[in-house]
Amino acid sequence: MSDAPETFTDGAFAGGRIDLPGWTHVYSGKVRDLYAPDLPVLGGVHPLGDVVLVVASDRVSAYDHVLATGIPDKGVVLTQLSLWWFEQLADLVDNHVVSTEASAEPGDGLVPDVVAGRAMICRRLDMFPVECVARGYLTGSGLAEYRSNGEVTGIPLPDGLVDGSRLPEPIFTPATKAEVGEHDENVTFAEVARTVGDEDAARLRDLTLAVYRRAEEIARERGVILADTKLEFGRLPDGGTDAGRIVLGDEVLTPDSSRFWPADSWEPGRAQPSFDKQFVRDWLTSDASGWDRAGDTDPPPLPADVVRRTRDRYLEAFARITGTALV
Repeated sequence: MSDAPETFTDGAFAGGRIDLPGWTHVYSGKVRDLYAPDLPVLGGVHPLGDVVLVVASDRVSAYDHVLATGIPDKGVVLTQLSLWWFEQLADLVDNHVVSTEASAEPGDGLVPDVVAGRAMICRRLDMFPVECVARGYLTGSGLAEYRSNGEVTGIPLPDGLVDGSRLPEPIFTPATKAEVGEHDENVTFAEVARTVGDEDAARLRDLTLAVYRRAEEIARERGVILADTKLEFGRLPDGGTDAGRIVLGDEVLTPDSSRFWPADSWEPGRAQPSFDKQFVRDWLTSDASGWDRAGDTDPPPLPADVVRRTRDRYLEAFARITGTALV
């Protein structure tokens, strides 16, 4: 990714980071860009405290590559759906969002107008170095592990389960956080406890399963199955009245971090249709793309029909889960 700022046009936030007056770019992940307040512009202190600006781009990743082609409005869907879920979960766990108020003035510390709708001002957190995964259905890496040894992250499961099987109860199957371009690796609860301590590991597990159970029930009422989800938690830093409290960070329960399946087409024993970037994965591994996944070349640009169908899938996920169309 280039270090040079890039200006986006026509709502296509699909490339590298953009230059946002009043904010300084500090990090780019596969999808999100992180900015710190430009404190000299703000007189040395941000009015909302120790915060960062989190911007969701339209970038899309697959098979450990960030693709050259983005999905229009994807970042808006991710941000707005996360905000909706944060509200549904507020009584279970606090989150890192401070404000989404936007302004065109670079010196007021609010969300810049150019990224309004896809950005959140959030509390700075000390993030736990673990991906907190909850599974209610068997698929993906969990299915592969089960087929190998009958377990997922050391948790034994009943015999005879197939792709898409509902588990007897949701399970906590954590993973390590990988750098961009690398795979997360599933780990046992004991390994998490050795990393963060017994008390915090138990708290992360309990919060993850509580969030999954609440979200699975809400989604099911809307005709959507939440097969699994990945959450990230952080601790509020020292210096405030809430120092040390664990809160929910990053995004939550979006098609990028969760598997959502249409309930009316659920059929264990096969891959399920999903509300995510499956159209992208399918095209990349088809003869039409001409791309060798095992090779050392980057994936080719996506064709327009794959972009359109993927965008429609994200918008459909938002509408079915929230009950409203994305504006």
